[in-house]
Amino acid sequence: MAGLDFEPALAAALTRHVQGITSVGKLTRLSGGASQETFAFDAHTASGTLPLILRRAPGGSRDGGSGQGTALATEARAITAARACGVKAPEVVYVLTPQDGVGDGYVMERVEGETLARKILRDKEFDAVRPKLAYQCGQAMAQIHQADASQVPELRLVTGPQQLAEYYERYRAYDLPKPVFEMAFAWLKPRIKEPKRTVMVHGDFRHGNIMISPKTGLAAVLDWEIVHRGDPLEDLSWICINAWRFGVTGKVVGGFGDVPEMLAGYRDAGGDAYTVEDVRTWEVMGSLKWGIMCMGMYEVFRTGYDRSVERAAIGRRSSENEIDLVNLLIG
Repeated sequence: MAGLDFEPALAAALTRHVQGITSVGKLTRLSGGASQETFAFDAHTASGTLPLILRRAPGGSRDGGSGQGTALATEARAITAARACGVKAPEVVYVLTPQDGVGDGYVMERVEGETLARKILRDKEFDAVRPKLAYQCGQAMAQIHQADASQVPELRLVTGPQQLAEYYERYRAYDLPKPVFEMAFAWLKPRIKEPKRTVMVHGDFRHGNIMISPKTGLAAVLDWEIVHRGDPLEDLSWICINAWRFGVTGKVVGGFGDVPEMLAGYRDAGGDAYTVEDVRTWEVMGSLKWGIMCMGMYEVFRTGYDRSVERAAIGRRSSENEIDLVNLLIG
């Protein structure tokens, strides 16, 4: 299925299975999406045009998910379960089957908005909505955590202590000692505990995966590829790590808000009452995890598996996480 030669098969599947669609056109590969392919296209109906997105496995191959990733059909079911609780996420229109001849993936509605942090944090058109984004993100995470995980029984359970142990093994395997990381592991071990309750966790709630409208604020939660069951604090803290503030370090939540605002939105939408200190503990966890992920990027570059500049650039950012961890641990 080289190029976009699967377009006729996609059109046939949608006209056959989705009521009202008569044809498709303008199938275009979008940039971004390191682990999956993303295409924009238009579906034509008797009453007009539907802007849609195809999210597909690389080359269409059905691998059932790999590494931390979730199978695309599971991802689609998780989005549907989250939408049932009020989460703003693109509606899944159709989940592909092997008989469709398109590959592993699903089709969802195309939502208008911005995902680039630089624009969201600095452009004047977002000035009006920026102050309410932390509260809206808190609301969205509370809704995600209320989703009925039994509707997606194949979701992995990944607790905090389990993650800490897994990331320690990854860190040791790189054989590149970092005293600050060692200190963070020692600090976290008695503090990261089994969750009081497990919920459906987005797993990567941050800039790039949230779409912002300059008129209404949070428009959609995207990229559910590492959705799993786990501790609610994993989501609440991930958007707070310094790497996702993009230079606006004074605003802990994504560079646009403060933790109390986010927690207020979380509580008001039915979430548990967490404290700033609860989030800070998991912020240390998130900063450590991202630092080790950066080490992994460097390892991929060093071994020659992927010699791209992007891999090397992200790899060197592990040192930034050491600074972030020092500031968190002595603050």
